[in-house]
Amino acid sequence: MIFFTPDMDRQELLQRYAQPPSQFISVNGLKVHYRDTGDKALPVLVLLHGFGSSLHTWDDWSAVLDKNYRVVRLDLPGFGLTGGAPDDKYSDQADVERLEDFLKALGITECSIIGHSMGGKIAWNFASTYPKQVQRLVLIAPDGFPVPGQVIGQRPYDVGWIGGLIQFVMPKFLVKKSLESAFYDPSNVTSELLDRYFDLLRAPSVRQAILERMRQTFTSDPVERLQRITAPTLLLWGEVDKMIPCVNSQDYARALPHSQVVILPKVGHLLQEDSPQIALQVMQDFLAAR
Repeated sequence: MIFFTPDMDRQELLQRYAQPPSQFISVNGLKVHYRDTGDKALPVLVLLHGFGSSLHTWDDWSAVLDKNYRVVRLDLPGFGLTGGAPDDKYSDQADVERLEDFLKALGITECSIIGHSMGGKIAWNFASTYPKQVQRLVLIAPDGFPVPGQVIGQRPYDVGWIGGLIQFVMPKFLVKKSLESAFYDPSNVTSELLDRYFDLLRAPSVRQAILERMRQTFTSDPVERLQRITAPTLLLWGEVDKMIPCVNSQDYARALPHSQVVILPKVGHLLQEDSPQIALQVMQDFLAAR
């Protein structure tokens, strides 16, 4: 089959993407790939990536943030070098409890959380479930509210029967096309960035885990959960986000009384890689504000 796309060898992936400061920790049978940088005595920032991504999406930000914070980022269950969860559960509750167990394993009892897209949804669900543990919350184009055209109860990631083919067929040009749609400037999808996404999507068990998450994720009304959040919240969006449009920011702003909205012009969905320095400055100002 001309487009047959097998998994990559795990050892090769570890050699490419798990060099220091990468570490692994076993949490309830799941071997989590993470990086923990910066002085351990500094305030903690936890960075959660989006669907189909990895902890490497934060490389540019971490290089700056770990001068003033302890920066913890991980490959979320089902992605990157963490791979699929042993129990194959990817509900909101399962994501939150696994994050709580991971933070406990690192001895972290208080932190600020930065979450992008799917990671944003995990971030606000965590802040709703454990409000006393979250000092500040940064939601970057978070998932949660139905986007225009979706309804409550729908599977937002579902692409029908064709989704099952990704276990066997995942041409690199389709990954490139998908990434380009997440950027305002498609030329920012460099060959190095494309290789990283393509490689880590072919990590063992990742595509099977993605399919499970697609099947188990449903849209729901998040307002009641959002209203339990007490942390000051920054809602950060790219104006030309084609995946989760910036109009959704108003839904969050209505539900979160301690929030502020910043929409960046000429920025797409993956703003931490599309315009990393502009978005980073906005976030740093928010984190530093009293």
